[in-house]
Amino acid sequence: MRNGSLIIAAAQTLVSEDLSANAASIKLVLVDAAQQGARLVNFCEGALSGYSKAQIKSPENWASFNWAAQERELRSIANLCGELGIYAVVGGAHKLTASLRPHNSLYVFSDSGSLLTRYDKRFLSNSEINDWYTPGADPIIFEVDGYRFGCALCIESQFPEVFMEYERNGVDAVLFGSYGIPEYFQIALRAHAGLNCIWISAATPAQEAPNGPAGIVGPDGIWSSRSSENPISCFSMTVLDRSNPAYDIPLQKARPWRARARLGDIYQEKMVLDARSQNKSSY
Repeated sequence: MRNGSLIIAAAQTLVSEDLSANAASIKLVLVDAAQQGARLVNFCEGALSGYSKAQIKSPENWASFNWAAQERELRSIANLCGELGIYAVVGGAHKLTASLRPHNSLYVFSDSGSLLTRYDKRFLSNSEINDWYTPGADPIIFEVDGYRFGCALCIESQFPEVFMEYERNGVDAVLFGSYGIPEYFQIALRAHAGLNCIWISAATPAQEAPNGPAGIVGPDGIWSSRSSENPISCFSMTVLDRSNPAYDIPLQKARPWRARARLGDIYQEKMVLDARSQNKSSY
């Protein structure tokens, strides 16, 4: 492995109504991934809490959701990250005050065992915004060993502005979690990676793997690794390396050029006042 590189993993774990079982699956993957050299593992939407329509099943069930158990498991996962020296991004609900609906979130744990930050899903589906969740407000960016990461969830794969914003803010990769990665999500993620010249790590529940396993898309828009389509808990890994010759065009040429092009100056200074240019009806 080259100097200045970083190994990350996209997980697919079994997600159930049992918080303890979900946590156990997350911890097993963290231990295995750490043994194989991963510095960061991202897990799917609702990996710990369960996803609204799949495990929570009714908006009224938030009132009886075991928030104390989720916090205990989150702290336990954080402690394991400290023991293993690994970063983890874990999907879970986030309780708000009073009767407000929770956020649909990704908790980011550092290799020291602390809660580094949290991403709250901003673009919600029609049913989520009306029945299930409160939208978040901000993107988040954090750094691991000199690499910058952003986060996104589920239907946000259908909003190009999410990934364009992260590119403008200089991320190397977006950690994407979803309760399932159907084909049209996969197409979108490959496009966002290729257009913005970033890595995208996509995590999913193991039971949804037959419809699209976890995997990591390179900055050229091509899958660099994918998990098994069998519905088992596992993960896929890849090496982030800005100096990798395979990514010379997207990282060293295309991305800097596109940044300049978007500013528009390189085009403004080349424009001319010419009659044949202005006449749109001429051959």
